[in-house]
Amino acid sequence: MTEQVLPLEGKVALVTGGSRGLGREMVLAFAKAGADTVIVSRKIDSCEKLAAEVTETTGRKALPVACHVGDWDAQEALVEQVYAKFGRVDILVNNAGMSPLYDSLGSITEALFDKVFDVNLKGAFRLTTLIAPRMVEAGGGSVINISSIAAERPTPSDLPYAAAKSGLNIITKGFAQEYGPRCGSMRSWPARS
Repeated sequence: MTEQVLPLEGKVALVTGGSRGLGREMVLAFAKAGADTVIVSRKIDSCEKLAAEVTETTGRKALPVACHVGDWDAQEALVEQVYAKFGRVDILVNNAGMSPLYDSLGSITEALFDKVFDVNLKGAFRLTTLIAPRMVEAGGGSVINISSIAAERPTPSDLPYAAAKSGLNIITKGFAQEYGPRCGSMRSWPARS
């Protein structure tokens, strides 16, 4: 009887917003496919709980990391921690996102607007600039940016979010031009919302 080779055996997948929802399911799917995982979220308890589940159910290594992806300076420490543990990132999923409710467009504060752009756009930009060059040096990898249909069909109730996700689509294209030919693949997938 031959041993089954898993398609992502020996790979490392980092998922932001990885402790719940779509991110959680991605982490579990990557682990079931053989990848070691990095679970990034603001709440370490949720990351640790999922990391324990990953290890228990799949036998894969899982690194829980508390990090606010909207914090530019926190990204570097995140990347250093991941590379110290695994020495590589083969798959980066920029999944963290937020779309807070507001009463009207006129009620949106600068703080709310900035927070939405920080999490949905700035974090993905910064993390990709830190990891994609290392992927190139290691011979390849994949960056997956989770977008939204709102980027193409915005409504007044999600306008800052839609604008940030539209920006994410644009930077995905720019990063693909810079790193794609040397790195592997870069995609922006609209999430169902």
